[in-house]
Amino acid sequence: MNSILWLKAFHVIFMVAWFAGIFYLPRIFVNHAESNEPLVHQQLKGMERRLLFFVTPFAIFTVLLGIAIIYQYGYPWFVAAKWLHIKITLVVLLLIYHGYCFKLVKTFAADKNTRSGKFYRFFNEIPVIILFVVIILAYVKPF
Repeated sequence: MNSILWLKAFHVIFMVAWFAGIFYLPRIFVNHAESNEPLVHQQLKGMERRLLFFVTPFAIFTVLLGIAIIYQYGYPWFVAAKWLHIKITLVVLLLIYHGYCFKLVKTFAADKNTRSGKFYRFFNEIPVIILFVVIILAYVKPF
């Protein structure tokens, strides 16, 4: 059981680091979309790219550690843990969101963004909602 606790601890550590980046990146998109200054755009392009590539390993480790935890608990537990199936679905959606951020970084890098800062403010709320639901599922286990 001690190994599961270590897996869970590192799973949460990497998840927190991933979310810190995935919360901040859309805020950079907001600033980029609302600025008309070429020098600011150049600086933000670098920040966007570096941040996305910096947090991607955290996403990978979060997922790998989650898989390791499931493996440690075993198949019967996995089948019975209905809350976990919803959590995994939300993590897949978050991974799609993360992947879409790569597209957005490329769009900004090519100076082809057509969306407003308001769009990116709403876009920024998606991982917040996912995080709230995932934490409730993981700790309350309502199903």
